[in-house]
Amino acid sequence: MNIVIFGAPGSGKGTQSEKLIEHYGLRHISTGELLRDNIAHGTKLGKVADVYISNGLLIPDELMVDVLADTLRNDTELIRRGVIFDGFPRTIPQAEALTKLLSELGTEVHAVVGLEVDEDELVQRMLERGKASGRSDDNIETIKKRLDVYHKQTCPLKEYYIKAGKYLPIKGNGSIDDIFADIRSALNAANAPRA
Repeated sequence: MNIVIFGAPGSGKGTQSEKLIEHYGLRHISTGELLRDNIAHGTKLGKVADVYISNGLLIPDELMVDVLADTLRNDTELIRRGVIFDGFPRTIPQAEALTKLLSELGTEVHAVVGLEVDEDELVQRMLERGKASGRSDDNIETIKKRLDVYHKQTCPLKEYYIKAGKYLPIKGNGSIDDIFADIRSALNAANAPRA
């Protein structure tokens, strides 16, 4: 089972990804973590990515697709066990590239879990996360830029996956366990493999 976990910054994608991994035995690919790791290690990709991330902008599609393709092609266990894509795709060209890449690997996206949270709640969550984690991109100026970019560039993906019959809307407010129970129910109702 391959799942895209979808939602605005601060919607709980990372938290719910962890629960899905534990429950279904899936592997996790967080493009954000891949990028932050590259930034921390000062790689060439990390230096380029840092310019975009620190300004609240999305990484160019080609660059993100190349990073993901390299990861998937070099770890066949990912595809065998199933993957949660966290933070990818973020644009329609990325979604199209993911569909093509997975098709080449003999699989597909089975479900898109869409965490839907009010914007005021998103801002508060990210400000709190920034205080707790020290993440430099969780400040009010960058948060507003990230949400603006999300609405302009990422939000159209919702319609893309609705048309594909893969989008599962999940109310992202409430307790972590209640949200996860709703996700499991939606996956079961959608007859996603192994769910």
